[in-house]
Amino acid sequence: MEPRNPWQALTRSRFPLGPWPWRAAGYLASGAVVGGLALLVLLVLGVFSLLLVGLPLLLLSGLALGSVERFRLRLVDLDPAPDPHRLPAAAGLAAWLRLRAGEQATWRELGYGLLLATVLWPLDLLVLAAGVGLPLALLSAPVQLAVDGQEAKVVKAYLVTSYPEAFAAALLGALLLVTLAYPLAAVAGARAALARALLAPRETDGDGRIGEVIASRARLVDAFEAERRRIERDLHDGAQQRLVALTMTLGLARLDAPPGPLAEQLAKAHTEAGQVLTELRELIHGIHPQVLADYGLGAALADAADRSAVPVGTDVDLPRLPASVESAGYFVACEALANIGKHSGATRAGITARHTDGVLRLDVEDDGRGAADPARGTGLTGLADRIAVLDGTLTIMSPPGGPTVLRVEIPCRTLRESSASSSPRTASSSARD
Repeated sequence: MEPRNPWQALTRSRFPLGPWPWRAAGYLASGAVVGGLALLVLLVLGVFSLLLVGLPLLLLSGLALGSVERFRLRLVDLDPAPDPHRLPAAAGLAAWLRLRAGEQATWRELGYGLLLATVLWPLDLLVLAAGVGLPLALLSAPVQLAVDGQEAKVVKAYLVTSYPEAFAAALLGALLLVTLAYPLAAVAGARAALARALLAPRETDGDGRIGEVIASRARLVDAFEAERRRIERDLHDGAQQRLVALTMTLGLARLDAPPGPLAEQLAKAHTEAGQVLTELRELIHGIHPQVLADYGLGAALADAADRSAVPVGTDVDLPRLPASVESAGYFVACEALANIGKHSGATRAGITARHTDGVLRLDVEDDGRGAADPARGTGLTGLADRIAVLDGTLTIMSPPGGPTVLRVEIPCRTLRESSASSSPRTASSSARD
């Protein structure tokens, strides 16, 4: 496998003859140049910062330096250095600046810029002078002697007056060039590792990334719920109404038809249409029950308990909650009741639901045989993922012999609390308008 950085190349026998020593020297040399420019920019912006004018420019200079340094990493690190910055959710310069000012990556880049301008570039220059400058100066001894004709002062300290001495110095320079290539590459590798750690960490802004993923999943759930409601509304207002009209028309035709084969066929068609209408109503109720949208989770849980195959007692006292929370709680309870009727052998079940301390707590309990295992395809795994999107938890306690308790906890505010918290912002916006 080809080496990806100087650390891997150091173990190869052909390292001194390969490209990595020169790549390392190029990285340190360009670092000295970039660091000197960064020091100059830092001094200029530091003066302006005293007037609070250079602070935004100082922040922007850190961003620019971070991009340059990630590009320079390609000299000694073949693994890509990803940009740690996120894309702003809204368009415009103001949104971009707010996002950048709040990111850890931005301040890491600024800190790296200060470190480069004050400490790192002089070290790069010193290592480069010792690892490349000194050997090259010794190698050039014969050339210097030929130009001067009589003597040559190598590295300002060693006086060469004959060609044997000059070639001896050149031989020493060649040996040093090969020998010092190893520490030179090691220093370059350490510099690159430091730059990567600060400018392109493996886990970049972990909390922000995780928050972004959670927010994205929550938006997908909201979009899914909106699509479910749209399908339910279209079926309710479209296909169901047409089936009702068709059933009535078949019923009237059946009454008007004389006894005989035609009346029998109309009766059969009327019965089939009635069954299709019943099945469609059940489907619509399963997609998104109207009682959930109109009256909330409490009424929907009572309705689900009434339709359960197993007698279900309810102890529910809930305010109106966000639609995504109510939907998740309802479908978890429905799936739990369906599992109780199919698998548990229970004679009774119970639903308890409360909203206390900013958390919805929903328990579904039965007196069945227990030993329930969600991994056996009970349908609760997908619902658990759905609850996790809402930062909630689903727990199943089901010892052999029962009872089985399914518990859902979802942190959320009531709709009244949400509207109250948004009212001051709305009022202040109106006042500004």
